[in-house]
Amino acid sequence: MAREFQRGHKAKISDLTAGTDLYIGVQISGPGLGFDISCFGLDAGEQLSDDRYFIFYNQPKSPEEAIQQLGAQAGDTESFRVTLDRIPAQIQKLSFTATIDGAGQMSQIGPGYVRIVAGGEEVARYAFTGAEFSTERAVMLADFYLKDVWRFAAVGQGFDGGLDALLKNFGGEVAEEQQAAPEQPAAAPGFAPPAGPAPGFAPPVATGPPAPPQPAPGFGAPSAPAPAPVHAAPTVVAPMTTPPPQAPPQAPPGQPPFGQAAPPQAPPGQVPGQMPGQPPFGQPPYGQPVPGQPMPGQGMPGQPAFGQPAFGQPPQAPHAGQVPQTPGAGLAAAMQKYRELPTGQRWTQQNPKLMRADLAQAGGQPVLARQGSMVLYQGKVEFGYKGAGFTGRIVGNMTGQEMQLMRCTGRGQVFFAEEASYLHPIELQGDAICVSAENVLAFDESLQHEVRRIEGHGIPGGALFTMLFQGTGTVVVKTHGTPVVLPVTPTTYADSNAIVAWSAASQVVLSSQVRLRRNAYPGHSGETVNLQFRGAPGNFIIVQPYEV
Repeated sequence: MAREFQRGHKAKISDLTAGTDLYIGVQISGPGLGFDISCFGLDAGEQLSDDRYFIFYNQPKSPEEAIQQLGAQAGDTESFRVTLDRIPAQIQKLSFTATIDGAGQMSQIGPGYVRIVAGGEEVARYAFTGAEFSTERAVMLADFYLKDVWRFAAVGQGFDGGLDALLKNFGGEVAEEQQAAPEQPAAAPGFAPPAGPAPGFAPPVATGPPAPPQPAPGFGAPSAPAPAPVHAAPTVVAPMTTPPPQAPPQAPPGQPPFGQAAPPQAPPGQVPGQMPGQPPFGQPPYGQPVPGQPMPGQGMPGQPAFGQPAFGQPPQAPHAGQVPQTPGAGLAAAMQKYRELPTGQRWTQQNPKLMRADLAQAGGQPVLARQGSMVLYQGKVEFGYKGAGFTGRIVGNMTGQEMQLMRCTGRGQVFFAEEASYLHPIELQGDAICVSAENVLAFDESLQHEVRRIEGHGIPGGALFTMLFQGTGTVVVKTHGTPVVLPVTPTTYADSNAIVAWSAASQVVLSSQVRLRRNAYPGHSGETVNLQFRGAPGNFIIVQPYEV
């Protein structure tokens, strides 16, 4: 019986079958969609360092034929033959992918699967549907990777872009298409093993006629980039300027224009047609602009405004103390203070409410985080459910310290936040700290964590337990508002609903103040339960300005 896989599940190949000659079948379809199904042979850095191990429709097999593309058969859209013991040592991972050929998105696909067949028997199957994706045009379906032994992982991770974008993601190069007559695609090779087949290899029984092969699009195999075409030097065109308009010839003062009779003389102090107290005929009232005349600060018609360069002339440098009005510079300056802060560290606080974890640091160990706390990720990151087990769920439900966690693995960066809470990374170097599960956002998987009971009598509200983190790593704590860190003294008391964390070496005792009509007693804080802290110098508590 085939073993069913969910997205993110992994298993050793030896746990599925004793054989190493495997048949990989992929079924994916959608109305009006065409697909390119490929296999990337990647090195230890998860890069396509050898073009010959990109197995697709134009290159159906690797040099030693350890990886072969077989075509559509046995009800599968595409199939492959993989002989694990013949794969060269530099190939550490086989990534099987599917990309849409043309328009469409992965949310339109129907139910599909990736299956493994060994010796004619299906031993593993990973099923997926279009509901798991959105606007992606590619999906990384499954991986075979070498970690001491060969293992299988159901990935199911969507990827924006087509086959060329996926190829560039793995470090390959896209060859430029040549304008040549299209060649007729060769028929999909039959399911015939190569010379010297490994023992135990048998194809699955066909359930129907094979689907006809689809014509291969013009996507070229990865190769050296074609030389860029050499163009002629561009023609330089000098800037054109508009010549200033020529003023018509003016008559001498007091004389009419050429070819016109002299107008009748008006009485002294009055213009002909002008009423007493009115502006001359054709002139606007006082304070209104004269038609055809420039306003103050403007040039003559055909001339630029005051302070502006002429058409075609470069702008002049601003004067001392003058701020240049450049839209691009203003936008870049406005966004500069919000840019990402790359530091090369495992954990980097981008701002008081956003934390970034670099999964490639600290030996690539995973990060555990509260489900739903991821706000952004870059690179190749996988997310999986981190269960606490049956016993862990029982303890979490009984103590109120249950954490719904997700496991983040890969070689990218993940940004965490939750409800705009303030975030505080606390690095542990072999020491320990107690934190309420409600205040934990994320932590390194290398840290050990368990539920610890607080000494004292039972009280309502479940404030008897906390989480203990110890080891080497970082735990990210979230608070409502800016917290305060206080040293532990024999007279240190804190409200159980406001305390966030404390050093594990502190002794904590419950102090209950439940009384009838407690507000009637002078000096009473009004809090039902307080925590009293005791310990040697050097111990501390963290309190937030908020009560849960």
